[in-house]
Amino acid sequence: MGKLANKVALVTGGNSGIGLATAQCFAREGAQVVITGRRQEALQEAVGLIGDQAHGICADASRLEELDALYRQVGERYGRLDVLVANAGIIRPAAGEQVDERQFDEQFDINVKGVFYTIQKALPLLRDGGAIVLVSSIAHLKALEAHVVYAATKAAVRSFARSWAAELKGRNIRVNCLSPGPVLTPIIGKMGIGQAQFGAFEKQLAQVIPLGRLGRPEELANAALFLASDDSSFITGVDLCVDGGLSQL
Repeated sequence: MGKLANKVALVTGGNSGIGLATAQCFAREGAQVVITGRRQEALQEAVGLIGDQAHGICADASRLEELDALYRQVGERYGRLDVLVANAGIIRPAAGEQVDERQFDEQFDINVKGVFYTIQKALPLLRDGGAIVLVSSIAHLKALEAHVVYAATKAAVRSFARSWAAELKGRNIRVNCLSPGPVLTPIIGKMGIGQAQFGAFEKQLAQVIPLGRLGRPEELANAALFLASDDSSFITGVDLCVDGGLSQL
């Protein structure tokens, strides 16, 4: 029997990268998995990759009316949630002096406001004894060039894990934070790194990671599974850095 057998899990931003790998992992472990994304075509493709245990709902985490519709559909279909992975997020790399209001607002709307209300609005459905995993980034621990706004949003996510863990302990709901380091996902392309430059970028980055390489989405998914399952039943409020040692050594 899988580690998430007979459980219902929601993974926001589950149509690509770490979110998709996590949804696939959870489905293999027996969960019924709901994923969200902002593009219907990508969402449908991801559901096909996950399998029959997956259901996709188009939703933008920064729009509260879309979160309300999401949870209404989850409630009607499953009646409850056992696991929530708040993974949806964006990055718009830019030096602080070059950040405009649109870049600032977009990142805070999705990465901070979106995560907060994704949790708050899930609580009526989330069963006592459930688990919440918030996906942050080691950017909240490191001063990374062109990440000034993104890092601040991910610091907020890490803080949310502590605060929600304290608020929800009476319901025995565990809340933990997962902070990836550099991972081979489509988000790298969204940082403006073209295919031609990617090889050099990966080699240069690998040199500063103690384990000598970038992470793989499935490695982050396995860490999310640990935090979502009973394997971490005595863990709440922590920040698990999965980064090849980059933030620690």
